[in-house]
Amino acid sequence: MVDESKVKEAVALLLEGIGEDPEREGLRDTPERVARMYSEILAGKDDDASVHLGRCFLAETDDMVMEKDIVFYSTCEHHLMPFFGTVHIAYIPDGRVTGLSKLSRTVEVFARRLQMQERMTAQIADAVYNELSCKGVMVVAEAEHTCVSARGIKKSGAKTVTCALRGCFKDDKQLQDRFLAFIGK
Repeated sequence: MVDESKVKEAVALLLEGIGEDPEREGLRDTPERVARMYSEILAGKDDDASVHLGRCFLAETDDMVMEKDIVFYSTCEHHLMPFFGTVHIAYIPDGRVTGLSKLSRTVEVFARRLQMQERMTAQIADAVYNELSCKGVMVVAEAEHTCVSARGIKKSGAKTVTCALRGCFKDDKQLQDRFLAFIGK
């Protein structure tokens, strides 16, 4: 749970620290707005992916199930700046499938917290693999990090790509290639 009163105090202090007047008309409500924003964008920290992935259905297939182009927004834990992009998930069921919206909800659980893209990708893969008890899962995340595009090296449009493989995807190059072909990689 985000302590909004502490965030408000911190933002007011930050505004003073960068030479602004927190009582200036345009900034007067900024600490409160920022506190509410952090409660919203960091809500995944208090969420549990198993709640979403627990809703499953019997399935007689062991063919690949995929949800691609799941848009996400997250916050870099190193600079507290946004990173955003898409996640692609494929899994091989072992007798049960989950609702497709549950995969998107799982992405949100891990994106809506202070995060590193590498960790987020692994957390999504682990949650799907463990909660669905599937034969395998592959997750690819592609994101632009504003800490790269708006500061430091300032390389707008540069994308970071991370991948996590579990179960049968780990050693099956044909399965990996099939998934990558589906997502256009």
